[in-house]
Amino acid sequence: MEEVAPRFKVLEEAFHGNGNGCANVEATQSAILKVLTRVNRFQLRVRKHIDDNYTEFMPNHTSPDIFLEESASLNREIHDLLETVGSEGLGALDEANAKMADSGRQLREILLGLGVSEHVLRIDELFQCVEEAKATKDYLVILDLVGRLRAFIYGDDSVDAQDAQVATPEVRRIFQALDCYDTIKVKYHVQAYLLQQSLQERFDRLVQLQCKSFPTSRCVTLQVSRDQTQLQDIVQALFQEPYNPVRLCEFLLDNCIEPLILRPVMAEYSEEVDGGSYVRLLLSYATKESSSSQLRPNYKQVFENLKLLLQTLAGINCSVSSEQHVFGIIGDHVKDRMLQLLVDECLIPAVPETMEEYQSSTLCEDVTQLEQLLVDSFIINPEHDRALGQFVERYETYYRNRLFRRVLETAREIIQRDLQDMVQVAPNNHSAEVANDPFLFPCCMISKSAQDFVKLMDRILRQPTDKLGDKEVDPIAGIISVMLHTYIDEVPKVHRKLLESIPQQAVLFHNNCMFLTHWVAQHANKGIESLAALAKTLQATGQRHFRVQVDYQSSILMGIMQDFEFESPHTMGSGPLKLVRQCLRQLELLKNVWANVLPETVYNATFCELINTFVAELTRRVFTLRDISAPMACELSDLIDVVLQRAPTLFREPNEVVQVHSWLRLQQLKAMMNASLMEITELWGDGVGPLTASYKSDEIKHLIRALFQDTDWRAKALTQIV
Repeated sequence: MEEVAPRFKVLEEAFHGNGNGCANVEATQSAILKVLTRVNRFQLRVRKHIDDNYTEFMPNHTSPDIFLEESASLNREIHDLLETVGSEGLGALDEANAKMADSGRQLREILLGLGVSEHVLRIDELFQCVEEAKATKDYLVILDLVGRLRAFIYGDDSVDAQDAQVATPEVRRIFQALDCYDTIKVKYHVQAYLLQQSLQERFDRLVQLQCKSFPTSRCVTLQVSRDQTQLQDIVQALFQEPYNPVRLCEFLLDNCIEPLILRPVMAEYSEEVDGGSYVRLLLSYATKESSSSQLRPNYKQVFENLKLLLQTLAGINCSVSSEQHVFGIIGDHVKDRMLQLLVDECLIPAVPETMEEYQSSTLCEDVTQLEQLLVDSFIINPEHDRALGQFVERYETYYRNRLFRRVLETAREIIQRDLQDMVQVAPNNHSAEVANDPFLFPCCMISKSAQDFVKLMDRILRQPTDKLGDKEVDPIAGIISVMLHTYIDEVPKVHRKLLESIPQQAVLFHNNCMFLTHWVAQHANKGIESLAALAKTLQATGQRHFRVQVDYQSSILMGIMQDFEFESPHTMGSGPLKLVRQCLRQLELLKNVWANVLPETVYNATFCELINTFVAELTRRVFTLRDISAPMACELSDLIDVVLQRAPTLFREPNEVVQVHSWLRLQQLKAMMNASLMEITELWGDGVGPLTASYKSDEIKHLIRALFQDTDWRAKALTQIV
């Protein structure tokens, strides 16, 4: 190959002895022709080199460095020639010699061709450098060379300053039109693929991820090299490539992160694997699905296991750019799902359900520490990934809602229990004592569920609140009111059929409501919301349902008495006595289910009302008779006597029967059935006798006319009844 002429050699020959730079046209033309000749020869050799490498694929051991040096020398000579002749000189030459002007333009075209040749030669040089770096396994150098190749081939602006000057837009345009361009691209993609494969294989040897699945369990092994220099070189090179970490991220998310949050996991961490050359984390857990919340791992264990996972993988967390780390790239793929699972499946279920747990809980502090660890590891961005911080901000709301939900769930479970399962309360508080002390609750039976309901409310009121600040809202404020309203609303719905059909159920519900009302009154100083309204509503609810049952029992008695008829004016027959005994039997049955359940005063008042309903109807039926014979009067007297004898036995204290509004009226009716005309008039006593307490004059006159025949004595007696 010809020797490269020293710089300015041609110029010295052309302009020797001339100071004006363009005096000898023939000399200038000769210099230009010599340069053109050398450029043509150079381009022929370069074209053969390129064809051998990228078209014919012939063996070629020529180094591109030689061509690059010669190209640089020719470039300098052409630029110096153009600068020496000058634009004005070329213009004069153009006028003097058209051939000389054409030579100048041809020089510029040749210069552009030299630029293209040099561009291809630089690419070829980079390919050879890649092969040399592969022999030494210097992956960071290979990565840089492949990046530069991409810049040269695809026209990226990431090349250095010298390369950028060579790769002008015009040079790039001509280069991309060359026949060898497609071959160069293919060769580049092969090198890039081989680099990525080599990096991945090396990474897989340094970072070993294994998962073994069994019928009901899984064992995951993470083993990471402790050779930090080698590991970080490989990781940095791998992640700077257009590397897709989806497979790695899916493995970590599916086999490590999700199980650590959702399942009890046995974790074993070791730093002495293979003589201390690796760190290892073994994770073992069951894969069988279970809905039991008891299998949910404790949040502290979840945090510890996540820290072990980060500690195991810490060796790969190198920076791949000035703004990005490997964990940041992994975090972009896993953080949304990880944070969602942490909050929904780990942290919210870990919120305390009682004030005792709340007092001792360090959940907020632990979450804040975990969030800082994730930030320091570059897995999350503190400005955008706010899930953990928002959980801490909403912690009090979560706690209040969880406490409310737990209490209300317990309250509803109590409400569902059978009302019939009952227990005696205040056994020593007799009616006389209660009458003198309104703060005493009377002895009666209540449902065990109501007793448990009160115990639950007592427990809530005993919850300590000393951890609360002056401005913090008590999380249990209002919950008692909600519970009682729930009891008022739900019990009638849950036990509706039994309340309507079983007398004792209604009585127990009445007592329950009274017991809860008494409890509310006792805790008037505890800040229970809507205290007065609650007490009033509880009383009204219990009394309303009890009233329905009392009215129902009254309707039963009236239904029996509906068939009360006398056989004839002269004899009562067996029917009336049978119906009276049926009513008394109904009351005795009711006594059996109410006597030991209701407070004594409530029981007495209720039975006085029912007996009065029955007695009033019986008396009304007697007064429907217009003619009562002596035998009929005796039968009626006996009939009334049955009531007078059995009714007192319906009370705990027989004398309570006198509280029945119609009791004296019934006694006096029996007396009149056996009395003479004179005795009746004497009992009336001119309107001031004992009969006037229960009867009107018209009723006495009606009875006299029915019992006695129309005589002067009867007429005289009637005149005295006024």
